[in-house]
Amino acid sequence: MKFKDYFALGSLFGYFFRKKDPNRPKNFNLKAMHAINKLAMLMFLICVIIIIFRALFR
Repeated sequence: MKFKDYFALGSLFGYFFRKKDPNRPKNFNLKAMHAINKLAMLMFLICVIIIIFRALFR
């Protein structure tokens, strides 16, 4: 892998902003799983930004 491949965020943002697939099953468990996944990824990205910010301004 190349260095820039490690920082490819296209699939991450695609997960947040993708269109609804009409063929995908619609049940509560699947919706809850995707909501928790999105929340976890968002919290992780915020924490990484905070860690980088604190490391730069010490």
